[in-house]
Amino acid sequence: MMSNEIQAARAAIYDRARKEILAVLEGETNPIAKMATVACLLAAAFPDNIWTGFYLVDPKKTDELVVGPYQGTLGCLRIPFGRGVCGVAAAEGVTQLVEDVHAFPGHIACDNRSRSEIVVPVRDSHGTLLGVLDIDNPQSAAFGEIDRQALETLVREVFC
Repeated sequence: MMSNEIQAARAAIYDRARKEILAVLEGETNPIAKMATVACLLAAAFPDNIWTGFYLVDPKKTDELVVGPYQGTLGCLRIPFGRGVCGVAAAEGVTQLVEDVHAFPGHIACDNRSRSEIVVPVRDSHGTLLGVLDIDNPQSAAFGEIDRQALETLVREVFC
């Protein structure tokens, strides 16, 4: 569990990143441009994360995610709904906060250094699932409620 000081520091970083992202994206309507910007600025704000990016619902295979804009090492190219942390988040439509990815049933190891992960479903203003925001970290239990709340809020503000 993170100390109160660490939680406060993370919340402050999210607040600064959110303000910067919203300022840069003001007036932008293209979802890919938005995703590229969010991935870039979140990766810069939290450099300890090894992967920050998006998997998009494939319009030709609506039960599968395809890699989208990201920062980090090579990502998985495709992930079926219901498989791995990203696939479960997409299928269930609920944020997945995983302290130990190796204990997650069906985890897909795109990068063996990953130990913890948070995946947030991304919906447009009509509620249609666009994809998921996926962030991986090399330490166990790197993410908590501060991350969940901040990322869910950011995704809502940027894409809805």
